[in-house]
Amino acid sequence: MTPETVVQILRQALMTTFWLAAPLLAIGFIAGLAISLVQIATSMQDNAFSTIPRLLAFLAGLLFLLPWMLQRTMGYTIALFGDLGRYAR
Repeated sequence: MTPETVVQILRQALMTTFWLAAPLLAIGFIAGLAISLVQIATSMQDNAFSTIPRLLAFLAGLLFLLPWMLQRTMGYTIALFGDLGRYAR
C-alpha cells in the first residue's frame, strides 16, 4: 500500500466523519444560541434549563438524521471494502 493510498483512505474517513457530525453540531449550536437568548431575555440562569432542551434538540436531530447517517456510513464502508483488493497490493 502506497503512502498516497493511506492518505486517501484517511482523508475519506475524516471527511465522512465531518459530514456525519456537522448537522448535529449545527443543531446543538442553534439550540444553544436560542436557549441563551431566552435565558438573557428572562434573566433565568438555571443549568437544567439550558441542558435539557439542548439534549432534546440533539435527540430529535439524531432520530431525524439517523437514516441519512446510516446510509452515508454504509456507502463509505461499502466503498472501502469494495476497494480492499486494490489496497492489498
